[in-house]
Amino acid sequence: MREEILYETFDETFPFEPHFTTINGFRMHYVDDGEGEPIVCLHGEPTWGYLYRKFILPLSKTNRVVVPDHMGFGKSDAPQDKPYTLAQHIDNITKLLLKLDLRDITLVGQDWGGPIMFGFAVNHTERVKRLVIMNTAVGVFPEGSRTWVSNLKERGTYDSFFENLRETLPILLKRGGVGKDTEVTDIMIRAYTAPFPDKASCIGAKAFPLDIPVGRNHPSAAVMHGIREKLDLLRDKPKVIIWGLQDPVFPRMFIDAWLKIYPGTEVHELPEASHFLQEDAPEKIVKIIQKFLRKNP
Repeated sequence: MREEILYETFDETFPFEPHFTTINGFRMHYVDDGEGEPIVCLHGEPTWGYLYRKFILPLSKTNRVVVPDHMGFGKSDAPQDKPYTLAQHIDNITKLLLKLDLRDITLVGQDWGGPIMFGFAVNHTERVKRLVIMNTAVGVFPEGSRTWVSNLKERGTYDSFFENLRETLPILLKRGGVGKDTEVTDIMIRAYTAPFPDKASCIGAKAFPLDIPVGRNHPSAAVMHGIREKLDLLRDKPKVIIWGLQDPVFPRMFIDAWLKIYPGTEVHELPEASHFLQEDAPEKIVKIIQKFLRKNP
C-alpha cells in the first residue's frame, strides 16, 4: 500500500535515499545520511521522518543521521497482524539500532518518539551518549484522566477520524499541530497524508492515541512504568530540553516534570512553536542541537 511513495521526494523536499530492512517481519524505512557519531531522530503521531527533513542535511555534515519511520508510518510497512503498542515500537527500534550497530548515539525524541527512545535508552545505556527531549513525556495518567482524543471518543467519532487521515490529518496540522505563524503548505499536506491512502494504512496512527496509558490497568501502563522507574540510569548522560510553548498536547508544565526527573537540564523554550516544533523552528532547533553536541563532545 506504500509502494507508490517509497522513492517519492515530495517535490525534492525529502531528497534522501531511502533505506529498508526487515524488522520483526515487516519492512522498515529509515534515512541514513552522513558519517560520524550517530544522531537518531524519532517521530511521533501521526507523522514520519518527513518531520525531520530540515534537520538531516545540516546535522549530516558532522554526524551520521538516522531517521526511522515507525511501523505503520511513513515509508515503513503497515502490517495488519502486529500489535501497535509501545512495547512493540520499542522492540522495533531496538532491533533496528542494534542491527545498524550504532554506538555513542544522540537520541532525539518528540511525542511518542520520547517514550520509544527512552525505552531503548534505559536498556542500552552503554550505546547512548546524549538525549534531546522535545515535547514529550514518560508516565501513566491517573485513572479517569482526559487525553487529547477524549472528545472524539465521547462523540463516537474516533474511528472515523483516524481511519480517514487523508482528510483529517490536515485538520490536526492546522488546529494546534503547528504554530499559528507556520504555513501549512500543499506539499506538506501531500507528504503527511501520503502514507494513509485508505483505512488499513491508518492502523498505526489509529492505535497510538489508544495506547496512551490512563490508569494502571492500561495494557501499556506496565511498560511505561518500567521505563519511568529506570530513567535514573540516564542521569549522567548530557541532555537538553527543547520545547514548543504553543503545544496543546504537552503544555509548559511538562518541562517542570522533566526538570524534577533531571534537575539542572538545559532548557530552550520556543514561544512560536507548537506540537510539531520541527516544522515551526527547524533552524533554531538544529542550532541548539549543534551547540549541545559541541558542549558535550
